[in-house]
Amino acid sequence: MITSPVTPRKSLNKVYLKVKPSRSEIELFKNNLIGLLDGLDEKESEEHNKNDLGDFLKNTFYSPKFYLNTKGRNDLVIHTGHDSKSMPGVLIEVKKPGNKSEMIQKDDLNAKAFQELILYYLRERITGGNLEIKHLIATNVYEWYIFDATVFEKTFAQNKGLVKQFTDFEEGRLAGTTTDFFYNSIAEPFISGIASEISFTYFDFRLYETPLRNEDKTDDTKLIALFKVLSPEHLLKLPFLNDSNSLDKTFYSELLHIIGLTEIKSGSKKIIERKNEGQRDPGSLMENTILQLDTRDKISRLNQPVFFGETYAERLLMFPSNW
Repeated sequence: MITSPVTPRKSLNKVYLKVKPSRSEIELFKNNLIGLLDGLDEKESEEHNKNDLGDFLKNTFYSPKFYLNTKGRNDLVIHTGHDSKSMPGVLIEVKKPGNKSEMIQKDDLNAKAFQELILYYLRERITGGNLEIKHLIATNVYEWYIFDATVFEKTFAQNKGLVKQFTDFEEGRLAGTTTDFFYNSIAEPFISGIASEISFTYFDFRLYETPLRNEDKTDDTKLIALFKVLSPEHLLKLPFLNDSNSLDKTFYSELLHIIGLTEIKSGSKKIIERKNEGQRDPGSLMENTILQLDTRDKISRLNQPVFFGETYAERLLMFPSNW
């Protein structure tokens, strides 16, 4: 098996990489990450560190829009919605910082953390029919290995031999029924036999200590890719504001206000219309235009019969631009 680690920067969508996070977002990220790292205790249990990590992710990125908690034997799961009923989108396996025997390495993925990810992925994907998994992560809080779910789909879910072994294992038709049997007798030899390249994003929080803790704000640019690679926009593959096919929501609202329009919801549809009386702004483009048409008595000066609008106010609003 050939491993292919890439940096957070190289793993990000190029358009999303250009979107600048706000100062408040970066400050929240820095403060929460410092709190996570300073609070780490390698003598504590895996459960303790897992809870601290979950709090960091929730308080920095995911709460309240995306539910984050344990699920079955999964250490942490980021859901695609605000509650546990929504589909899991990110599966996270957490190891203690000092647990080197079970944690994967950049040049050797065949360790228990990776084997566990394979089992949990197959249970979600094959048994649960979950098509919404976006990423899988193995971490010891310091080091992070982030795998795109498309890699797991191609390498594991589409391998008929592995899926058959997994199904037989789950239904108790093999010699062993424990998870250790799956790891040692199914996952480990399968991983050893993988001939294709396995790509993943790798980073270590400890390599960002200087920009994280110094007072030089210009150094914060070194943290942007790290911030974004943990964001819901990346891990859950969400659309983002500066996508070339989307319009910045703030700009869109201001544009409607300048014109003198408002957006309302009618059933399942969104409709753009003139603001209601009492909410109209005299300086808006629409109200200023209507005022000019009215004061200059444009309706009565038309050379053609008026066939639009039932009232004078409607005719001002619908005045043809080519007349």
